Amino acid sequence: MVSLNESLLSMPPFRTRIKICGLTREADVDAAVRAGADAIGFVLFPQSPRFVSPERAGELALRLPPFVTPVLLFVNASPAFIAQGTEAVPNALLQFHGDETPTDCLAAGRPFVRAARIPTGPAGAGFDLLKYAQDFAAAQAVLLDAHVEGFGGGGQSFDWNAFPWSHPLLNASSRLVLSGGLTPANVTDGISRVRPWAVDVSSGVEVSKGIKDADKIHAFVAAVRAADLQLSA
Repeated sequence: MVSLNESLLSMPPFRTRIKICGLTREADVDAAVRAGADAIGFVLFPQSPRFVSPERAGELALRLPPFVTPVLLFVNASPAFIAQGTEAVPNALLQFHGDETPTDCLAAGRPFVRAARIPTGPAGAGFDLLKYAQDFAAAQAVLLDAHVEGFGGGGQSFDWNAFPWSHPLLNASSRLVLSGGLTPANVTDGISRVRPWAVDVSSGVEVSKGIKDADKIHAFVAAVRAADLQLSA
């Protein structure tokens, strides 16, 4: 039998947190929880194929056990619509994914994550991520996503080598969430390059938009854990 001390010594010194986003079905929520997800994202953007209403998000969030965080994703939403979401899911973390200003984000009066939509290809290096992180210093985290039409979930990645991840304004290992085109096949590499606090996946664990695959979710979580062990070696 493995002792408690041996178990603790075998654990990596850092555990990358995992968010599964764009869930629309009870079965997918349950699969993400069983796999070990730390957060579950619900897209409250009516133009998204992964859209759920505030009421539906509330129904799905009721399935979450303690310490699994519901996240409500908004894109240029009105204060009234944001209020509907927070009323339906009172314990939710907010994620702003549109053109919201720091003032807009703070007006919600809730802890929030701000998404940075970084251009793909060589243009990514021209995105002033340091200024962005400074402008949104009040955010609990800055989520790094690829700039695609439709505000996320497009299965594309930006250049992971484009930014100085160790810069104190970024503080990747405690403040950045890596997203955009992550899959079970590439997330280990993404974590090794960026060293983020968390990773966020949507299309990379789907069979179709808004419909998740339990095996892909488990494979994604396993790949994240493999990255943690690799970095601790």
